[in-house]
Amino acid sequence: MAAWATLSPSIVEYFEGEDFYRCGYCKNESGSRSNGMWAHSMTVQDYQDLIDRGWRRSGKYVYKPVMNQTCCPQYTIRCRPLQFQPSKSHKKVLKKMLKFLAKGEISKGRCEDEPMDSAMADAVAGDFALINKLDIQCDLKTLSDDLKESLESEEKKKGNNSMKEESNELIQSQDIEEKLGSGEPSHSVKVHTVPKPGKGADLSKPPCRKAKEIRKERKRLKLMQQKPAGELEGFQAQGHSPSLFPPKAKSNQPKSLEDLIFESLPESASHKLEVRLVPVSFEDPEFKSSFSQSFSLYVKYQMAIHQDPPDECGKTEFTRFLCSSPLEAENPPNGPDCGYGSFHQQYWLDGKIIAVGVIDILPYCVSSVYLYYDPDYSFLSLGVYSALREIAFTRQLYEKTSQLSYYYMGFYIHSCPKMKYKGQYRPSDLLCPETYVWVPIEQCLPSLENSKYCRFNQDPEAVDEGRSKEPDRLQVFHKKAIMPYGVYKKHQRDPSEEATVLQYAGLVGQACSERMLLFRS
Repeated sequence: MAAWATLSPSIVEYFEGEDFYRCGYCKNESGSRSNGMWAHSMTVQDYQDLIDRGWRRSGKYVYKPVMNQTCCPQYTIRCRPLQFQPSKSHKKVLKKMLKFLAKGEISKGRCEDEPMDSAMADAVAGDFALINKLDIQCDLKTLSDDLKESLESEEKKKGNNSMKEESNELIQSQDIEEKLGSGEPSHSVKVHTVPKPGKGADLSKPPCRKAKEIRKERKRLKLMQQKPAGELEGFQAQGHSPSLFPPKAKSNQPKSLEDLIFESLPESASHKLEVRLVPVSFEDPEFKSSFSQSFSLYVKYQMAIHQDPPDECGKTEFTRFLCSSPLEAENPPNGPDCGYGSFHQQYWLDGKIIAVGVIDILPYCVSSVYLYYDPDYSFLSLGVYSALREIAFTRQLYEKTSQLSYYYMGFYIHSCPKMKYKGQYRPSDLLCPETYVWVPIEQCLPSLENSKYCRFNQDPEAVDEGRSKEPDRLQVFHKKAIMPYGVYKKHQRDPSEEATVLQYAGLVGQACSERMLLFRS
């Protein structure tokens, strides 16, 4: 827990109003509508809470569809991996992969629920014009210069005046400066805080586990570490399944997901598949050494599958979209062994990358961001296969971190036939766009057949429990000072400022508004 306690806060820059842009689903030129903010940095807990309120990231841009106005409403969908059972078509995909690995067999035909597009490709993620425009608006060097100037000015004032507020404390601003683009260390930042109500339970700590379970887990991890890089059992088609889900099903029971994925291959197998989990960081040697090959695969995929012209899938777009994440890597003692943050799950076939699943590992879930793969291997239904591997991976992480038990698949768009396949990973839930509670998808589908936009919570009296109730407690970062909005607004004369801040508070909710720093210039 100490590792989390020392984390510096998330810093976001909210864009007032709503963005209108071309919809990647129905192709309406200006029908897609969303609110957005640029995340200079973000803790995994803040992002977890945001996606549980309908937000989603594309690179460092975090957006939330205006559900009752956008042309194609996008409902956050999550699968429950602990109860997941592969369907008949899912089993076909897994068996097809095993046959290919074992004997080199290439199956003809297409899986009936194989998406035409990549498994987790969301339309806004492909709108590079939007992301490029936002990146220019958030030029970090300009922002850094402004902050540096205000810091120096504030330091001079501080020598002559002592501010008398309800309570104040000092925090080191070096982390904040670095997040906003400055490489220069700076002096401490004045922080004005409002006393908080009592803290709740520590959600980062899983329930106590039996000593026997812990010993078994350590033994399994030790065996995995002793294996050569190409033989990691927990991540390979030929390896054993996690101990929580037995490797062999009883004769009267259907095979589990792990049975099908980790089925043993003959020594004379035609191919070898290895799945590697690599942190998204240019400081990581494995990420750095595989970057060129991963980028080449991305270009090939975008041009073949999405028909993108070469100038729209360059190295800049790739890095900004899939290698630039606002999430701060965290490694608390009670978290998963790989830690929390953004990762590339690379699928290596015979020493070559054939697919990359971009995922975020968060306190309560694995969140799928994007998938790109080699079109030459489309016959392996890699969209479905990677989703099933990510579900199995979530189950594996659950063994050590029991609160991490969901698999988020991005957005479900019922009005877009190409995106309805996400509803076939059962059991799954959709997020109510008004009260932010999870509702089983079976209960939502009848309503969606009648209307694009629906409130799934059937209780007419239910409200958003996490809504912004005390906007004055919202944290603002302005001219190097961190202060509650109640203090900040006393010095503001622009009438539109209040509307913008209140809109932001309503969208992120009370908890995030108190933890995250809203940058105001």
